[in-house]
Amino acid sequence: MASQEEKLRKIIDLGLEISQIKDIDLLLEKILQEARIFSNCDAGSIYVREGDKLTFRYAQNDTMQRQLPPGKKLPYSTFTVPISNASIAGYVALNGSVLNIPDVYEVGSQYPFSFNRSYDDLTGYRTCSMLTIPLQNFRGENIGVLQLINAMDTNSNSVPFAQDDEEIILYFANNAATAIERAKMTREIILRMNKMAEMRDPKETGPHVNRVAAYSVALYEAWAFKNNVPQPEIDRNRDVLRMSAMLHDVGKVAISDNILKKPGRFTPEEFQIMKLHTLYGANLFSDIYSDFDESAAIVAISHHERWDGNGYPGHIDPLTQKALPGFEKEDGMPRGKQGDEIPFFGRVVAVADVYDALSNRRCYKEAWDETEVLDNIRNEAGKQFDPELVEVFMECIDTFRQIEKLYPDHTE
Repeated sequence: MASQEEKLRKIIDLGLEISQIKDIDLLLEKILQEARIFSNCDAGSIYVREGDKLTFRYAQNDTMQRQLPPGKKLPYSTFTVPISNASIAGYVALNGSVLNIPDVYEVGSQYPFSFNRSYDDLTGYRTCSMLTIPLQNFRGENIGVLQLINAMDTNSNSVPFAQDDEEIILYFANNAATAIERAKMTREIILRMNKMAEMRDPKETGPHVNRVAAYSVALYEAWAFKNNVPQPEIDRNRDVLRMSAMLHDVGKVAISDNILKKPGRFTPEEFQIMKLHTLYGANLFSDIYSDFDESAAIVAISHHERWDGNGYPGHIDPLTQKALPGFEKEDGMPRGKQGDEIPFFGRVVAVADVYDALSNRRCYKEAWDETEVLDNIRNEAGKQFDPELVEVFMECIDTFRQIEKLYPDHTE
């Protein structure tokens, strides 16, 4: 068994590891995963504070996960709970103290809350021990709650969480809170960049770009699992892909309102101008300072390419807007990229973007029925889309449906 000094060293290393993750959703997943590994527990969830409520943001459950096919993720619904004494998570957020309960079914009268058994009743799962930790930033403010469920002994039996580990996990939670604040700031900066595009183009909404980004990560993860990509590589790629996909159409800020806000179809001349948003987006990230800059430029310029070579903008220099030498067509225009010439992230975002565009209402069309959307994407395999990615997409459509519920369009 590891000593307290070894555990503390492990927690410090984990703090450094999570500080490298920039996307808030992937960070929350990583925080929960590492806290569960450290405490050897079966399940857990994480909440983020929004005003006077906690929003349920992520859940993991090994027992339930084992009932799913390999590579599939556990579905969950987002909800909010008030920061009050009415629930365990709300109580911890309100009082800012760690709560270690050996058996939540036996909560005594010393607490003002009772355990909500609805999930257990629905699934047949038995929640027993629970360690709930406030996520406090360096100013001492509670920004969320980490909840760990069912500590396991060497025989995989549920046991109470060790009291000796509370202080160490709280130290990890405080580091996690600082990382969460940084990631939330990064997300907000990206969303503000997109809000500029949204002011110009009503189709570029916050929910749209969040869905496209989440779809892209889900599709990439499923493809990576199928292709035995090492987990560290998956983690690195997910982080940059998530943020890059959110900015896939940011170049539209440079397109005229007369074109962007046109309710009907574009004329051929207008469509040629509209295509330039891919180049403008790539130029925003032409000074490469990080993996994110490189990825964002790649996604911006390549997400409208087609597997059959009939997409745009093709083999072109985004600065000069001229075809690259050796890739000119007879008319001097750049030849479209095709097949593996298209960067992989561009191929991934292409599927995610079209799925979302077809599935949701736009000013010029109604939302398509899901069967029509799936038929369209299936029929475009090998034409518009990478056929391997279409195959993977069809296998993880349940995940896409879940993501759509997490980021609904704004209601009027």
